[in-house]
Amino acid sequence: MIDKETLINRFISYVTIDTESDPNSDTTPSTEKQWDLARKLKNELELMGMTEVTIDENAYVMATLPSNVPHEVPVIGFISHFDTTPDFTGANVQPQIIRDYDGQDIVLNADKNIILSPEYFEDLKQYKGQTIITTDGTTLLGADDKAGITEIMEAMQYLIAHPEIKHGKIRVGFTPDEEIGRGAHKFDVEKFGAQWAYTMDGSQIGELEYENFNAAGAIVSIEGKIVHPGYAKGKMVNSMYIATDYINSLPRLETPEHTSDREGFFHLYRLDGGVDNTKLEYIIRDHDKGHFEARKAMMVQLADELNEQFEKELVTVEIKDQYFNMREKVEPVMHIVDIAEEAMKELGITPLIKPIRGGTDGSQLSFMGLPCPNIFAGGHNFHGRYEYVPVESMMKAVEVIVKIAEITARQ
Repeated sequence: MIDKETLINRFISYVTIDTESDPNSDTTPSTEKQWDLARKLKNELELMGMTEVTIDENAYVMATLPSNVPHEVPVIGFISHFDTTPDFTGANVQPQIIRDYDGQDIVLNADKNIILSPEYFEDLKQYKGQTIITTDGTTLLGADDKAGITEIMEAMQYLIAHPEIKHGKIRVGFTPDEEIGRGAHKFDVEKFGAQWAYTMDGSQIGELEYENFNAAGAIVSIEGKIVHPGYAKGKMVNSMYIATDYINSLPRLETPEHTSDREGFFHLYRLDGGVDNTKLEYIIRDHDKGHFEARKAMMVQLADELNEQFEKELVTVEIKDQYFNMREKVEPVMHIVDIAEEAMKELGITPLIKPIRGGTDGSQLSFMGLPCPNIFAGGHNFHGRYEYVPVESMMKAVEVIVKIAEITARQ
């Protein structure tokens, strides 16, 4: 059995290290503080007896659990990221442990009246009687993806302690900067040396995913002309009004708060404006490649239409692809999904096979030659103050890793 308290202590030791990444940095890792956890993981891997433990100049950590069977077994891997999102602060995380959760509201912060309520977050109801780790309402938790790291580390520790469980060679990898879309950019697939891998980066127990969004980022720049407002007639061009026209011309119901399942969206996540210049920052997402391309084309077309209206090139759009749907790379090797599904079923877990409304390192790694489906890590409400993780879900994720290793060796 997985030791519950050991797992809790390991997880808390990780989430209390601030590893927030920075999209405005051009270094890898994007923040110096990510090295703190990277180095800790390297040391812990060495202490537990893993071999080929490395940390490269970009903070990518890799290690090996050698095979303990005489026959040939495919080399498999497990991967998680150690950065946390810049969307919400990850500094000074103060986890709260709620044992034997009673199914009622959880007071995260009494002073600020911050409540984690099952009436609003209905998934909480399924964890009544379990142990839940939450925030104190002022930071995120970091279960995305320090829960995944904890699970991989605990699984390797368990396999080392139980040599009677037969497995082939297993590689583990921990990456920086996944939250800003760069987690796989400098991942050395050849050095990793696995035939396939799994990212432990999903949400609720049972999730198993091999489809994700096609993704792009877009920056819309609008030039205005500032003139003293008392003498502005016929001269001033207020870029913020043009930006408003641009925003309102995109389909209002095709935004994150109005879409689900395989529905794509446009997401305006930052606006910086004045009369003279306004900048809009968007992400574009869609599971369907054709719809994805159409969304990008629509953003360019709207800019062209506004420029025609003003008879000047006031609006420019810069679009950069970020990652693509891994389905096309995983489907030819579907046995790797079947193994994960079989592992869950053998453990009494109902697999929830569904598309990811986001991306993981696995999506980029799949296109780099390392097919990489995604498995649940247990957390909920990522990227904010209401984030939480049931400890029992994390324990089950550890068991899934062990079982996948076992099934791969017997096949």
